[in-house]
Amino acid sequence: MLEKEFRNEDPTGKIIALVLVIVSLIGGGAFAVKLGLKGFPPLKMALYRCILGLIAVGGIGFYYGISMRMRFKELPRLLLIALLYILHTITLNFGTQLTTASRSTIFFTLYPLFTVLFGHFWLPNDRLSQKKVLGILTSFVGVLITLAPSLRGSMSAPNLFGDLIVLLAAGFLGLHITLTKVFVQDIYSHRLLVWLLGLSIPCFLILSFLFERGQSIEWTLESCSGLFYQGLIITGFCFLVLTSVLRKYKASKLVVFSFLMPVSGVLFSSLLLGDKLTIDVLGGTVLVAAGIYFVNRQR
Repeated sequence: MLEKEFRNEDPTGKIIALVLVIVSLIGGGAFAVKLGLKGFPPLKMALYRCILGLIAVGGIGFYYGISMRMRFKELPRLLLIALLYILHTITLNFGTQLTTASRSTIFFTLYPLFTVLFGHFWLPNDRLSQKKVLGILTSFVGVLITLAPSLRGSMSAPNLFGDLIVLLAAGFLGLHITLTKVFVQDIYSHRLLVWLLGLSIPCFLILSFLFERGQSIEWTLESCSGLFYQGLIITGFCFLVLTSVLRKYKASKLVVFSFLMPVSGVLFSSLLLGDKLTIDVLGGTVLVAAGIYFVNRQR
């Protein structure tokens, strides 16, 4: 356990509202990955996603005059964070390629469980409790109920390997969030993300050169839309906001809102695409809201 003092407060109402907006946007992540994979090999897509994210985060930092100069003592921590980001991006892209978008969303949504587990050991004043466990399990049951109709008939063996890879991606992201909470106390969020993405770009470039030579890119409207959504909206905007919020508020009480990601995807499909809003969706949404209440309820 780390012994230094942390800013590790309970989120306020305004922060909760902000995080709800962010996770609703992230809810389209698995679908965006699936769209991007229609034209981009997994490693090349990760490379371009990092480049777009770096442009977005670096541009915002430059506009506000934030120094991006890295101190030598920060390098080991930044390398570790970058490694976890690379691993979670690769496993998510490859796993989603081997399974369906809805199944990928469900397994990737398990990362709050890993975050709370890692935080129990490494983050002061962020221990597991019966209330947190009840809230997380209730929210997850809500997610399963919401997505159950789309999963019926898709439990075939070929998807299993992809599911397990996405589950591994969830573990990498849970550890990434926990360590980001630790390191962001000393490293400003803009600088942390700029160097995380900057260190990841050469790795994805080399990996793509080694394993994806000869695989061409199809610059279609669908694939480019998926790529730009991942790079600018999720990596650029959403990750920057969440990293900044993690600087002050408890990770275990923020990640529970991630259970709204698949729910928001279903609700947006209903509102924008005319999908039928079934009792499964309504029941799942109620359970997710109940889980959030249990985790954030004060004594």
